[in-house]
Amino acid sequence: MANYRIGTAGLIGLAMMLTIALIQSPLPAIQAGGGQATGSETEVWIFDRIDAIGGHPTTALGDPHVIDSPYGKAVEFNGVDDALFIGEHPLAGVSGYTWEVIFRPDADGAQAQRFFHLQEQDPSTGKDTDNRMLFEIRIVDGQWCLDSFATTGGQKLTLLNCKLLHPLGQWYRVTAVYDGKKLRNYVGDELQGEGDLNLGPQLAGRSSAGARINKSYYFKGAILMARMTRRALPVEQFLKMPPLAVSGQGK
Repeated sequence: MANYRIGTAGLIGLAMMLTIALIQSPLPAIQAGGGQATGSETEVWIFDRIDAIGGHPTTALGDPHVIDSPYGKAVEFNGVDDALFIGEHPLAGVSGYTWEVIFRPDADGAQAQRFFHLQEQDPSTGKDTDNRMLFEIRIVDGQWCLDSFATTGGQKLTLLNCKLLHPLGQWYRVTAVYDGKKLRNYVGDELQGEGDLNLGPQLAGRSSAGARINKSYYFKGAILMARMTRRALPVEQFLKMPPLAVSGQGK
């Protein structure tokens, strides 16, 4: 199997995963305890608490809760009414970006789920605009496929390939990369889709995890961490997952 799937037995902890990421990436150091990376190029959000993510206060809907995972603490969502809202759009103002999330999609969720949403707001009214970036999944035949969406100023693109399916209940790193001309998305290091897009920078705004920002399309599963980089990274600089020791459910 490809090395993006992570089992339970024999896996190393979150601390080693972060060490591997630092060794193999030139980006600034990751801080523990939900903090963000130092430096302006990248921001890391660790989902090890409910009241703050990446140093930003949160508003919780329902009962998202902290769980133990093979890599440390993560936040679990029930797929019905759990979500976290964060008053920060970490990729506002960029003309290119890399957005990575380590998460676990679980069985028995809805067919269409939004697990991470970055949303622009109108600076004069504070209302959400149509400009946004989304990570989504679709459940097909008891497995899942990645759906990524981005739009600014009416320019938009959906990347969804339901021929590339992955088992539920396991941990994955997913990535969306925009280089100023093309949007690409990945599960692990494997390209899932790509397309041309003229995406202008978005203004400041807010984010949601566990649901779309309008409180719909709830996600069933857990999120461990996210890394947002304000430029397009090559695949070899993506976050590195620990080696797959034994295939398993990863809960």
